[in-house]
Amino acid sequence: MERVRVELGERGYDICLGKDLLPKVGELCREAGLMGRTLLVSNPLVYSLYGGVVEASLDKAGVSVVYAEMGDGEEYKNLETVSHLYDVAIGSRLDRTSFIIALGGGVVGDVAGFTAATFLRGVPFVQIPTTLQAQVDSSVGGKVAVNHPRGKNLIGAFHQPALVVADIGTLATLDSRQMVAGMAEVIKYGIIWDKDFLNYVDEHMEEIYRLDPQVLTWVIKRSCEIKSEIVGQDERDEDVRSILNYGHTIGHALEVHTGYGTYLHGEAVAIGMSLAAEISLRLGNLSLQERTVIDRVLQKAGLPIRPPSWDVQEIYAALLRDKKVRRGVVRFVLPRGLGQGYITDELPRELVLDVLRQTLTGEGDEV
Repeated sequence: MERVRVELGERGYDICLGKDLLPKVGELCREAGLMGRTLLVSNPLVYSLYGGVVEASLDKAGVSVVYAEMGDGEEYKNLETVSHLYDVAIGSRLDRTSFIIALGGGVVGDVAGFTAATFLRGVPFVQIPTTLQAQVDSSVGGKVAVNHPRGKNLIGAFHQPALVVADIGTLATLDSRQMVAGMAEVIKYGIIWDKDFLNYVDEHMEEIYRLDPQVLTWVIKRSCEIKSEIVGQDERDEDVRSILNYGHTIGHALEVHTGYGTYLHGEAVAIGMSLAAEISLRLGNLSLQERTVIDRVLQKAGLPIRPPSWDVQEIYAALLRDKKVRRGVVRFVLPRGLGQGYITDELPRELVLDVLRQTLTGEGDEV
């Protein structure tokens, strides 16, 4: 078992990763000081695969489990689902000595985490991510949120988990589209922070998709190390942490525009990364060769880099409703070469619109 420590003083915690960790969940919770009763939140599919082994481990450690089921998919990431979890928690008489466990992907983690942040003004929670995207990104860092019809993640909180347990064995049951979507966040880390990591991912793509345990464990560990380093510098997203939003500005707008039902999160982010790279190229902060590398690696991973269609004005309007907007100005994260990201709120509106138009029509200003 590998461990990555998220250094946040008294709010710090361990990310435990490796194979065959689910039978150790109870022991790891006890080690983290979590005992008593827990609300285990999952969706029907994940619970049918892993709920039994997790509950058996918790029972062995003396933890009493209350199960709360939620729907599977981004459309369930809302206040209605949170209200349902409140009902189960209150009906089961959970109290401030209790904790919540999220067993599933990013949606389960976000909803269960937001519930933990707000129930009784905050109770501890544990992330047990079962998708690649959740293992490398959403389970780490303490951002928990639900969606609003007018924007993604507009209702949320900062609430760090007490523990993250990432069992790479769960990826064996992940469908291929979800696995590919998770690679967007992995590739993102290489583009904005670590060029050598980007090269490694590019060179070992086949082994990653074969679920080679050594390669996969290292890729997940390095992703968690990068995110932990950034979160340790800026827990509340006031400065450097914002570079983790590379690809997410346009990506979130695309998800909102399509009603959260067309693109998986990673697919939308991949399109956003490609378009942000195009903007950076036009600003002279990225060479054509570097721009080509970004698209090539995304496509090699099986990710989309262009949407089949969209309404440019509606996409731009969705950008203006994004939670990253400051005083009416859209903030973008752009690559400055490979391995370094930067934040800007000084992009001309027409530049952004032209890139969006060119993506859809193939027209627009030539580079």
